[in-house]
Amino acid sequence: MECLGSTLTATYAHPRPTPTNFLPAISTITSSYRNRFPHSNFTHSLSLPWRPSTYYKVASNLPTLAPYCTRSQRVSESTIPPFVSNRTTLFTRYTPDDWYRSNLTNYQESNTSRHNSERLRVDTSRLIQDKYQQTRKTQTDSTQNLGERVNDIGFWKSEIIHELDEMIGETNALTDVKKRLERALVEMEAPLQVARECLFHREKRMGIDLVHDEAEKELLTEVDAILCCQERMKLHLDKAIAQLASDRAAQHELEKDLSDKQTAYRIDDKCQHLRNTSEGISFFRGVERVDATISVPESWAKFTDDNILRSQSERAASAKLRDDTENLLVVTANEMWNQFNKVNLAFTNRIAETADAKNKIQIHLAKTLQEIFQTEMTIESIKKAIRDKTAFLKVAQTRLDERTRRPNIELCRDTAQLRLVNEVYEVDDTIQTLQQRLRDAEDTLQSLVHTKATLEHDLAVKANTLYIDQEKCMSMRKSFPSTLRLVGFC
Repeated sequence: MECLGSTLTATYAHPRPTPTNFLPAISTITSSYRNRFPHSNFTHSLSLPWRPSTYYKVASNLPTLAPYCTRSQRVSESTIPPFVSNRTTLFTRYTPDDWYRSNLTNYQESNTSRHNSERLRVDTSRLIQDKYQQTRKTQTDSTQNLGERVNDIGFWKSEIIHELDEMIGETNALTDVKKRLERALVEMEAPLQVARECLFHREKRMGIDLVHDEAEKELLTEVDAILCCQERMKLHLDKAIAQLASDRAAQHELEKDLSDKQTAYRIDDKCQHLRNTSEGISFFRGVERVDATISVPESWAKFTDDNILRSQSERAASAKLRDDTENLLVVTANEMWNQFNKVNLAFTNRIAETADAKNKIQIHLAKTLQEIFQTEMTIESIKKAIRDKTAFLKVAQTRLDERTRRPNIELCRDTAQLRLVNEVYEVDDTIQTLQQRLRDAEDTLQSLVHTKATLEHDLAVKANTLYIDQEKCMSMRKSFPSTLRLVGFC
């Protein structure tokens, strides 16, 4: 006997075939004949001492047992005459040695059969116990493997959930930054429109005031700065939209993988807790030959790991883009505020210069008006002086004319005559001088009037410029979006 649980190594001995010079044993166990010959008479006769007539009686009922019987011998037992021993029949019997050897053979076969049966029983019991232990161990190993698989799925599921939470948070944060960027873009339209309207209004300046001054340069710079900021913000907005699409794609892969993991976890957990007494177990013939697997543990783990790595990569890119966008919002807000202040400062300086020029023009205009008045008074005085000198000329010429009427020798070129002639020349020269001065005074008056008109026009130009810069432009630039609005928080 081998130890219980060991591998069966016993071989079962079979009875040796009966030699051909021996007849088969006639005395066997009753059950074998009971199965083969279901005749109660034959069965009952076996309990009696052996009689040849028994064989022949059965053979008469079952002709196949008596192949040597003739047709005339197939009659009932009542027609067969009593057995009579004679010398002839002695030659059909077995010898005593045959009889002993037949019994010994039967004994040996019985011992061998019982020994083989006992070994078979013991080995079968051991086989059953071994197979039970082996099957139980196999089931325990399978349960343990399922448990390990459940733990692996749980680990990766927790990793996916953690990464999915992080990705959802990052996606929401990037969405908020995107909305802030869109609001900031909308807020930039008002300052851009104000700057353009200022440039449009300043085109209505007149004359010399249509100058490319510092205020106009700063306004153009402001327009360019706002447009540049908008371009950069639109570029980051496009990047944010593309990054959000990538984030949602990675999130979708994680959610799909998580859903598959949850389903696999539920199935494997159910399989792990299945027992031989569980409900719902059944036969599924041929299922072990069906191989529907599409991955191995390495590729399975690599698939989830790749999804997590992709999500982490997209999340890092999203965080970087979000930081860049927030920095861009702050930088653009500062740039716009700085340029806004520069424009306002340029406008303030230009308004001050214009106001100073206007005041100076007003002073010069007042002086010019005063000078015009003085010149007009001078012209009147010159005209009066000319009128006054005309009387002196008339007197002198009248005197000379009267002296021409002196008779004869009295027409003397005396001192009086010479003095009168000199007087006429002197008075006439004075009148000519006064008339020239009158013309000069009138020319000066005309120049003063022209200067007055120029100053008045320039004063109107300056007033128009002040109205445009101070009333229209600066009134529009009194308000500017706050920094919070420029970075998209409001």
